[in-house]
Amino acid sequence: MRYATFEVNTPVGPIRRIGVVTAAGRLLDLNQGYAHVLVDRVDRSRARVMANVVVPPDLIALMAGGTVSEAAIAETLEALGPVTDDPEAESALGGRLVYSADEVQLLSPLPRPASLRDCSAFEQHVSTASRGNVPPEWYEMPVYYKGNPNAVVGTGTDVTVPTGVDRLDYELEYAVVIGRSGSDIAEEDAVAYIAGYTVFNDISERRAQLKEMRAGLGPAKGKDADGTNVLGPYLVTADEWDPDKPHAMIARVAGEEWSRGSTDTIHYSVAQIVSHISRRETLHVGDVIGTGTVGGGCGLELRRYPQPGDLVELEVEGLGVLGNRWIAEDGA
Repeated sequence: MRYATFEVNTPVGPIRRIGVVTAAGRLLDLNQGYAHVLVDRVDRSRARVMANVVVPPDLIALMAGGTVSEAAIAETLEALGPVTDDPEAESALGGRLVYSADEVQLLSPLPRPASLRDCSAFEQHVSTASRGNVPPEWYEMPVYYKGNPNAVVGTGTDVTVPTGVDRLDYELEYAVVIGRSGSDIAEEDAVAYIAGYTVFNDISERRAQLKEMRAGLGPAKGKDADGTNVLGPYLVTADEWDPDKPHAMIARVAGEEWSRGSTDTIHYSVAQIVSHISRRETLHVGDVIGTGTVGGGCGLELRRYPQPGDLVELEVEGLGVLGNRWIAEDGA
């Protein structure tokens, strides 16, 4: 299943909804859909209240509902049947049930993750970026830093290149989304704590990042400016996407392929990463963990960088395409 968070324009302004991607590529509003199903069974005034609790229009809250929310979603999809792909379908309570992707604004699946971490788990990336100087400690554990969950945006959002910055870089990654809280998670149990996966563009201002890291801390300002952690376009559930299998990872800049790699070149498995991070530290529903940049998956390794006006597209096979345009801060 593919979950999406999207924004719909209404007479009172934009509202945020969550949905599943249908077979025809449309978006079924899950909260509206479940309320519609409940109308035949409870008082109309209660259907909306119950839907907001069991299938809330927020993906983190929905995941926290566990098997209760999952069962309600399955019931909704079965009850609606062919209506799930009918763009004219309306809820019994009023309002649309189905939207076309081109009439809504896709947001990050998790507009504000509970937390954001990013690993560096691909050896080729570390080796190339460090000119072959991979520290021995890197082979002892999946290292990571903690990012800014308030800096998250989704596909289609413009990325501002600050005046004077000439190395605003993309990073071709995928991220793990935690769907169940836990700590000290064993590797063999890790999959049970994963809700799904999404494409991650860990946008980096390289001059600031390298200066911070030479000073012995960071990355900080080199990574976490507003709008520089891009997630999306969907959250693909763990039962539909296996990170241990080979999936192509591709970056295109202004239509030209710059990077190509594969998920199976990762040094540390997702299970190892989740287990390591959870040691003596509780992972919570809605935590996002980037696995790191695939080898050759950024401008730093290629010694070239996107420029204002360039559309940067990151594609991970099975997860979708994340597209954002670099724009100059001064509008030039």
